Amino acid sequence: MEFDLENPLTSSQVLHSHSVASLFQAENHHMLSTDYCGSLDSVDCDVSFRRRAISSILQLSCRFDPFVSYLAINYLDRFLSASGIPREKPWITRLLAVSCVSLAAKMKKTEFSLADFQGEGGLIFDSETIMRMEILILGALKWRMRSVTPFSFISFFTSLFKLKDPPLLEALKARVTEIILKSQKEIKLLQFKPSIIAASALLYACHELFPLQFPCFMTAISNSSYVNKEKMLCCYNAVREMEIAEFDNLYGPTVSRIRSPVNVLDRHCLSSESESDVKRRKISVFL
Repeated sequence: MEFDLENPLTSSQVLHSHSVASLFQAENHHMLSTDYCGSLDSVDCDVSFRRRAISSILQLSCRFDPFVSYLAINYLDRFLSASGIPREKPWITRLLAVSCVSLAAKMKKTEFSLADFQGEGGLIFDSETIMRMEILILGALKWRMRSVTPFSFISFFTSLFKLKDPPLLEALKARVTEIILKSQKEIKLLQFKPSIIAASALLYACHELFPLQFPCFMTAISNSSYVNKEKMLCCYNAVREMEIAEFDNLYGPTVSRIRSPVNVLDRHCLSSESESDVKRRKISVFL
């Protein structure tokens, strides 16, 4: 059966209360180490290694579903977090990328041939070498290949919003998917739990698509016993910075300052404005 990123623990499409609790508990086993996140934030060679490996993964998986690339990068980060970043063998970057894509493609039931990965970049690995690398990755990940990612929490959080219109819900999920896919490359976001990234991405998408309903959405997520509000605020700010930076690159900082949403989550958490004041402020932001 193909691995579903949105439903990693069960084949059922219905999230029961016990499976939700299990999901939030399981994400702790899929977190990156603080040492790994810290090294990416301060050691240039570690950042460079990860960047090269991700570039290779995207190149190798460009013909596949984007979720194959996402899962492969997830395996890469978890492997490097557990085993450390190898520096003495330059070719290991390519071998690691090939092996992560191979494992992700197998999990997603994507047809491929190892020959598809060979000949590019001047490096050719035989099937035994790739298999040995795959076994090393599996061991480092403790065979937890059904990764718990931000996608795993989309259904839970959207169920709190009570959106009745299916097209609106699909539009929300599509925008959240875009944000989550981009977030994987943002080093600042690696420190947060998958559920916190999912909640922050949903809130940012809600503010873009449904600004007047944003206070209700934010309250619904904040009231969840599974959410650490302080962590969510920090993560939301990081998501916002990521989106503004991309907007700056496309349209320039002047347009970005005019169009980008203010930090409404911070204000909502810290202010005692009345609901009518909040709504008037939402409208003025988007005029």
